[in-house]
Amino acid sequence: MPFGNIGVGGLILILIIALIIFGPSKLPELGRAFGRTLSEFKGATRGLVNGDEEENTKNDQASAATVSKPQS
Repeated sequence: MPFGNIGVGGLILILIIALIIFGPSKLPELGRAFGRTLSEFKGATRGLVNGDEEENTKNDQASAATVSKPQS
């Protein structure tokens, strides 16, 4: 199960409650907004992870250059 302890019945119940609260005309709009938010969050997370990897690479290269240079 991809959603942990929430089963199919629980998901159907959540969808029915959302349909009652927001109505059928608002659900597609809410889905798009949720999808955009999730996409932006994933992009920001990748940016942070890649930024950390780039920093580590730069730090490793700088420390390797410092170690390999003979001191006079």
